[in-house]
Amino acid sequence: MPAEEKPYRVYRGGRTKGKVPAPARPGRRRDRGGSKRGANGTDGPVDYRGPGAPRKRVSRGRKIAIGLVLLLVLLVVWGVTSFLAFRGGVGKANKRLDPNARLALTDDPPGLLLSHETTILLLGTDHSKVGGREGDRHSDSIMLVHTDPSKHRIAYLSIPRDLRVSIPGYLDQKINAAFQIGGPTLALKTIKAFIGIDVNHIVIVDFADFRDLVDALGGVDINVPAPIVSNPFDCPYATEERCQRWQGWRFARGPQHMDGRRALVYARIRENRLDPSESDVTRSERQQRVLQAIAAKLTSPTTLAKMPFVGDEIATPLATDLSAGQLAQLGWVKLRAPASRALHCRLGGTGSTYGGQYVIEPSEDNRNVIAMVVGKSAPQPPPPGSGPFGPGCVVGDEALPRR
Repeated sequence: MPAEEKPYRVYRGGRTKGKVPAPARPGRRRDRGGSKRGANGTDGPVDYRGPGAPRKRVSRGRKIAIGLVLLLVLLVVWGVTSFLAFRGGVGKANKRLDPNARLALTDDPPGLLLSHETTILLLGTDHSKVGGREGDRHSDSIMLVHTDPSKHRIAYLSIPRDLRVSIPGYLDQKINAAFQIGGPTLALKTIKAFIGIDVNHIVIVDFADFRDLVDALGGVDINVPAPIVSNPFDCPYATEERCQRWQGWRFARGPQHMDGRRALVYARIRENRLDPSESDVTRSERQQRVLQAIAAKLTSPTTLAKMPFVGDEIATPLATDLSAGQLAQLGWVKLRAPASRALHCRLGGTGSTYGGQYVIEPSEDNRNVIAMVVGKSAPQPPPPGSGPFGPGCVVGDEALPRR
């Protein structure tokens, strides 16, 4: 230790002005020549600040920025995973569609489905083993969906399955017979010829397979317009004795949450013992209500959150020409179209007999209904006195009246 430096500091008594001098803070300093020297005057990068030296803190704004970046990365990864799972399921649904059905479709106008109108044919079939329907290929539910993104409106047109029409090459029959005779290709040709408008896409839904879909979505919410007590079918009990005493399925009026089994039963009900005036038209409306509830659930935030886990299952009951990207666009169109502006329409006529079968003879007012669907005419309800199959349209989530 040099003689002039001591390991202690000497303080002299007396009254002095100013603060008591404090020891020098360890650290590097520069001498007059500009070279770096340690606190003890030695050469070298000595920068020790002691164990209690404060660390540099990360600002709150930087923490928020880092959190937002991590959240964005997570959302991108989640979105890509969801779309890949969904695309895999839709790819299988594309393969299930008859290639000839694609040839019967009319190409979309150039551009995205987000920006132009499109018309989709929705066919509901039921190949269940209930009631000996194993080989039944009838289309129980026939509906056209017309989207108009510019007006944020979706129109649903119900076509009664008993409507008598001309099937190309097979004379006049019920319209649902076209699917059994020639599959989706002949059904497309028959419906296009009858309604007189182009059909751009097709979706075939097998009700026998959609129970698992509804369960995968966590159930659906359906507003039942009137109470129902069905005829006994699909008995939920294990013993024959208990099933014989069972009175049938019951549904209360109003909104209710349904799992896959109950939603499927609701779609299959053919007879309501509380209202004998109900018909296959009412049954078709129930099926459409279920399909619309599924579409609403598919575009809900909860479904989007678990899409990586259910994306492949969503398309299980479907056969379609729509790609995953097009279905995603339609989901966005559905999300932006409020239910209060939705148009619910049906074609109709009067009950009659043709060839020993019960049919619905088409009404001349069906042309007006088609004009309402494509936005060329203002919506009008079924006219008074038109009966239970009167054609017309209503706006919002109301049931079509039976007059």
